[in-house]
Amino acid sequence: MHTGDVLPEQTFTVTRADLVRYAGASGDRNPIHWSDRVATSVGLPGVIAHGMFTMALAARALDTWAGGPGRVRELSCKFTKPVVVPDDDTGVEVRVSGTVKQVTDTGVQVALEVRCGEEKVLGQPKAVLLA
Repeated sequence: MHTGDVLPEQTFTVTRADLVRYAGASGDRNPIHWSDRVATSVGLPGVIAHGMFTMALAARALDTWAGGPGRVRELSCKFTKPVVVPDDDTGVEVRVSGTVKQVTDTGVQVALEVRCGEEKVLGQPKAVLLA
């Protein structure tokens, strides 16, 4: 990788079944992640993906760009917009793109953009890959 490289966009489909599996694995069984009734009662537009699930999609993209798992040294972001997941078999797409900001002896700094539709769903996402 070289400074300025634009990394190929990766697209991930998120379904309600993914949210159920993630809830079981993470222990986060908050009903806003599976019940439209509860999600809308607290002002959300519908069931939303876990923020950490969305961040994990960014980590999957980074692993791919880095050539395999275990090469992400740092990953940070703010959860700024929810990923609303419809109750159907199609789900919703989350797109992850990145640009190499700097390459040093200690790591590769990557600026990320994570979108669902036209909305940026993670704010100020940054990562460092092992050099």
